[in-house]
Amino acid sequence: MVDAAASFEGNRPAATEASPRPLPGDCAVSVSAASGDALADYGEFCRSALFAPAQSSGWVRHWMAQVAPDSLIATLTAEGRPVFVLALEISRKGPFRVARFMGGRHANGNFVAGDPRWLPKADVAAVRTMLAAIRRARSDIDLIALERLLPDLDGIANPLACLPHSPSPNLSLAVDLAGGFDALLARASGKRKRKKHRAQMRKFDAIGSHRRIQARTAEEVNWLLDAFFEMKEFRFRKMGIANVFGDNEVRAFFRALFIDALAEDRPSFVLHGLEVAGKLRAITGSSRSGRRLICEFGAIAEDDLGHTSPGDFLFFDNIQEACETGFAVYDFSVGDEPYKRLWCDIETQHFEVLVPLTPKGRVLALVLQQGARLKAFIKHNPTIWKLTKSLRKRTAGQTAPAAAADDS
Repeated sequence: MVDAAASFEGNRPAATEASPRPLPGDCAVSVSAASGDALADYGEFCRSALFAPAQSSGWVRHWMAQVAPDSLIATLTAEGRPVFVLALEISRKGPFRVARFMGGRHANGNFVAGDPRWLPKADVAAVRTMLAAIRRARSDIDLIALERLLPDLDGIANPLACLPHSPSPNLSLAVDLAGGFDALLARASGKRKRKKHRAQMRKFDAIGSHRRIQARTAEEVNWLLDAFFEMKEFRFRKMGIANVFGDNEVRAFFRALFIDALAEDRPSFVLHGLEVAGKLRAITGSSRSGRRLICEFGAIAEDDLGHTSPGDFLFFDNIQEACETGFAVYDFSVGDEPYKRLWCDIETQHFEVLVPLTPKGRVLALVLQQGARLKAFIKHNPTIWKLTKSLRKRTAGQTAPAAAADDS
């Protein structure tokens, strides 16, 4: 198993203050609301920038259009051009105001949009000064919480790692596709996987035809998402946790995101589904980031075919296609689950940066750090984690749903 963030071992949970530092004379920082003009500028910058899917222009633009959060865009310029641009939404957490990546818990594997020429030489002074500028522009914000950050992207280190940070409580798992699909199966119990795949196919064919679908029209996007939202609603209710896909604004965001991507030559967001006997049985929503295909979410229908593992069947086909189309990595994203372990040989430890801007923010940062430690302890202890999920299911419907876990 490859540890993609071994360099972060030993880092203690810590919060950094937004302390301004002198910038070179050719550098400046601006902070503005995410207005139409600011979003247009952000989109233009992203044409040549390096960024993760949840920091893409489309993601930010559609989140603003559908959710309409309080927001800001902070821009660091050098030699008269933008080199690092941070787009954040501001939300309430009890008595606190927290600035975070747009998309909240849906934003995973984050990497702030940056000029690939500047990123390798980014320094802590520039990043701290940018954060201090946010504090001056928005004194009502208590905490900047930058969570689930990638340690690097396309071999370039994340400049936010120069700040005090702590490991995220959830691992991210991925598959190395080097050598193609046959080579992958040779490394990952391929004989058993092929035998299971053929057996699943026979079961599907016994009750009707089956097909794998990629949404290529707006109608197909809505069809697959309608089924996905229904599957997730049932699943989360059964598990006794809050449905993070339940709000109408969030659903409208994903519809707009995947429909808009259809106009791209190589869609940055794509939906796949498995239909058996005229019914959708499994769905995945993925993003494309360089040579990385990332499964952002997935769901299965818990019906008469649930025991046949239609999700595993769809993952088999998705990974095979990823190999055939030249991807180097298939990324299952955040969450450590048995079905991912059947494939994965890469572990990535995301990290989190908490930047208090007020005394209240320092208190909240400490609470969040302790909460992350507790969550990591629970999830890394198989016995306790199994008991926690069992208790959660038993209390489903009896109390208010718990916050959804990242790997649900």
